[in-house]
Amino acid sequence: MLHRLKITRGHLDRVIAMVESGQYCIDVIHQSAAIQSALKQIDHVVLKNHMETCVANAISRGRKDEVISEIMKVMEKK
Repeated sequence: MLHRLKITRGHLDRVIAMVESGQYCIDVIHQSAAIQSALKQIDHVVLKNHMETCVANAISRGRKDEVISEIMKVMEKK
């Protein structure tokens, strides 16, 4: 996951350079969309890992409602 984040940061740095150098706006938008897609994929990996570890542990400790509420709050922001 850290590797994916660093790659995405590199893409963002390139988009910033594109804007600074006055690149064609549509090209910038295409690159921005690729970054957003990469971030969504990273979110998916993080959430899956969270559910497999933290949520599973919380449920086994009787905190099911709390973790469900926490996940729902995050999903409402998406």
